[in-house]
Amino acid sequence: MKFLCPSATLAEGASLGFEQDGARVFAVRRGGQVYAYKNRCPHRGVPLEWQPNQFLDPSASLIQCATHAALFLIETGECVAGPCAGQFLTALDCHEDNQGIWMTPEESEDDV
Repeated sequence: MKFLCPSATLAEGASLGFEQDGARVFAVRRGGQVYAYKNRCPHRGVPLEWQPNQFLDPSASLIQCATHAALFLIETGECVAGPCAGQFLTALDCHEDNQGIWMTPEESEDDV
């Protein structure tokens, strides 16, 4: 497990980007739950954020790709609008404890 940040750093309805072992990832807190994904749009493989730590649409209810305006459900990573509708962000295993937010890095095809 890799430490991402203290729990208080990721506010409700907010998102944060991280680099873990050369991989770009991000986390979102919604409904008290933390969700983590690879920072990679399934459409073209580009990073999702339009500014540092800005992964959400204006309503903070969906993850939004800044390049193609694709919209993804926070809870599942499913694209519900845009050029990659029906595809998914790559979810990463994460958990939260009294020390903060932790993530299990996923090996990419490049690592094999």
